[in-house]
Amino acid sequence: MAAFSDTLSPELSAWVAEQPLFFVATAPLQGRLNLSPKGMDTFRVLAPDRVAWTDLTGSGNETAAHLQDDPRITVMFCSFGPEPRILRLYGTARVVGWEDADETALLAAMPRPPGARQVMVMAVDSVQTSCGYAVPRMTLVEERTTLVRWAEKKGEDGLERYRHDKNRRSIDGRDVDVP
Repeated sequence: MAAFSDTLSPELSAWVAEQPLFFVATAPLQGRLNLSPKGMDTFRVLAPDRVAWTDLTGSGNETAAHLQDDPRITVMFCSFGPEPRILRLYGTARVVGWEDADETALLAAMPRPPGARQVMVMAVDSVQTSCGYAVPRMTLVEERTTLVRWAEKKGEDGLERYRHDKNRRSIDGRDVDVP
């Protein structure tokens, strides 16, 4: 059965740290909803009511675009291992750029792999766990290295050009303020 709490317990925080995959959902006031898979050990629990993840360069920048319009966000983890579990974090989020002098402590705690674009910081309002009995058991074969290799090949200048060309407008035509 589903259970709610206001914060992440130490046990849930430890479980989150073990998960290789999570999903982020955002919704602008109008337009398409966005649901994005995330991985590569980019997620961190900063406090029982605060989490963050390194956002990697991709083909779009929908999460950042949506957060400008409406900061509501849901993050979901689900277990594909022996113990079934689904964990949802509900709250609001904001985008932090790597050059933000007011966030040096936060940024120092975040991984910065090649292709790191920005950091998403979420204030958690509610935590929900549910059974996950219908989620299949699967085995992680390996992390993909494609994005890291692609980013290393582009280099910092190439990544900046790519972000300028590909990440400044959402799929719904919203301008994105890239930090």
